[in-house]
Amino acid sequence: MFSYLRERFTSHLREHSRRRARLVSKDGRCNIEFGNVEQSRFVFLIDIWTTILDLRWRYKMTIFISAFLGSWFLFGLLWYVVAYIHKDLPEFNPAINHTPCVENINGLTSAFLFSLETQVTIGYGFRCVTEQCATAIFLLIFQSILGVIINSFMCGAILAKISRSKNRAKTITFSKNAVISKRGGKLCLLIRVANLRKSLLIGSHIYGKLLKTTITPEGETIILDQVNIEFVVDAGNENLFFISPLTIYHIIDKNSPFFHMAAETLLQQDFELVVFLDGTVEATSATCQVRTSYIPEEVLWGYRFAPIVSKTKEGKYRVDFQNFSKTVAVDTPHCAFCLYNEKEAKAKEKKGYDNPGFVLAEVSETSDTKM
Repeated sequence: MFSYLRERFTSHLREHSRRRARLVSKDGRCNIEFGNVEQSRFVFLIDIWTTILDLRWRYKMTIFISAFLGSWFLFGLLWYVVAYIHKDLPEFNPAINHTPCVENINGLTSAFLFSLETQVTIGYGFRCVTEQCATAIFLLIFQSILGVIINSFMCGAILAKISRSKNRAKTITFSKNAVISKRGGKLCLLIRVANLRKSLLIGSHIYGKLLKTTITPEGETIILDQVNIEFVVDAGNENLFFISPLTIYHIIDKNSPFFHMAAETLLQQDFELVVFLDGTVEATSATCQVRTSYIPEEVLWGYRFAPIVSKTKEGKYRVDFQNFSKTVAVDTPHCAFCLYNEKEAKAKEKKGYDNPGFVLAEVSETSDTKM
């Protein structure tokens, strides 16, 4: 038992050491870090709305709670100061006919409660502002206006965070692996994508970027060099009717960066294929982008995807997501160059071969017939 666990642990460490760094994770998050940024972090406060929206929920809720508690406590202190200056507190022993600025403020706690009641417009009726001093009236107006601003900003930020199209992107899923096989007589790289909701993505467009390290003729090394990868479906790569899972494919021709790769050398390559799907959410008309990535270990050469759509006896179409990422081995050329050479050879067989050693000799005909 101990040896088995040791082998599993060793294989896990070996696999972890072999794991390649990737820019985009499978769920679309970007793995990048910015260092030595010269600009101050205060520039993010200029666009405070975007900064708040990009924060994680735990930081956003901390700011949300702190903004309300902080404003209530701050104005509670101000109401206490007003009562202290006007000598409304019990320690000053006000006269019986004394009219306070705010009724029933006896200390800091009651001042905080009055601040809370004022800003959230609870209005219990026990504590209220009198017309005795203009300072209290001005403070009441100022807190009411500021409270509306805080409510609008923070509640709007929460609502915008909830309704962001980024959450809609989580219901778009890609296959775990990409496959390479023949499709329509051509060698193609295929990926399956599905919409888990019945609502459509309008105007969907799908494309890819191949990230790799290249060396220019001048000797410059470019890390994360981007090469465009065109993906299509049978109906084109724009305005997809995304009601059922689609199999998108990239034709590996002479202009494709996969043309010089082969089944035996695929795992030795160093690249990352990032796939993007842009579309408009039908319910909110907001644009969203879904992305994922594939490294060489996640590209299977000589496989195709198993069927996923079937028709029931009731006449409905059924999508079986159990086979969504399932692959089936098929006969596939070892490289795109082999496939095209095979096609050229078959074309020559149909046309026939010319014998370069064949020389047409002209024979002169003479009449030797004697009468």
